[in-house]
Amino acid sequence: TLLGTKPVVYNALNIPKPAEGQPTLMTYDEVSTLFHEFGHGVHGLFSMVKYPSVAGTSTPRDFVEFPSQFHEDYSLDPDVLANYAKHYETGEPIPQDLLNKMLTANKFNSGFNTTEYLAAALLDMEWHSVPADAEITDVNAFEKEALAKHGIDYAPVPPRYKTDYFSHTFAGGYSAGYYAYLWTEVLAADSFAYLQTKGGITRENGDTYRNLILSVGNSKDLMEQYVELRGQKPTTDALLVRRGLKYK
Repeated sequence: TLLGTKPVVYNALNIPKPAEGQPTLMTYDEVSTLFHEFGHGVHGLFSMVKYPSVAGTSTPRDFVEFPSQFHEDYSLDPDVLANYAKHYETGEPIPQDLLNKMLTANKFNSGFNTTEYLAAALLDMEWHSVPADAEITDVNAFEKEALAKHGIDYAPVPPRYKTDYFSHTFAGGYSAGYYAYLWTEVLAADSFAYLQTKGGITRENGDTYRNLILSVGNSKDLMEQYVELRGQKPTTDALLVRRGLKYK
């Protein structure tokens, strides 16, 4: 690096303190969060660029969550599960029928969740596409027209955030960028599914992912790096399967 230093990365995870004499056990949500943050951690740890300003997680918002969401899927990889998903007293692995129920429950209401998110993301884009000299006098009317334009004006599934309390897009750093959460999930699901076809957890796959994605920070064109990893631009197919909206 420019300063000749090495990255120092640590993850902090808040886990409720158990009752006295009881072990500290983790919910699946906590495990998933741990894997997610680990993805951010290795993104910084494996950075191999000269300038700190483009190192590690110093990438655009619509890319930075890619490695973290990518690693979430490994929390449910059979080879990884076998190492940690065990009964704390007997050491028995999690029963397959229980795991199947958990996976099914994890996709419950996914259609609603996806639609409300897309509605908010599209609304964000519409607000940031308004010409500078335009006068908006009726916020609710603008919102309704914007959603209808995209065929997503459906009262039973309103936007996750309506305009008058959409702080992400006006004060939270996500101006014209709220779509990023779902876009990076597209990248994560697509690349994870692809690497599974190449053998899953192997040293070769790990080195390829590290060299093409984790190590470059924001020093190269990130879509070009993705295409070099994947062999093509991403599609939404794996995302739809991941969310239970499409069968393999």
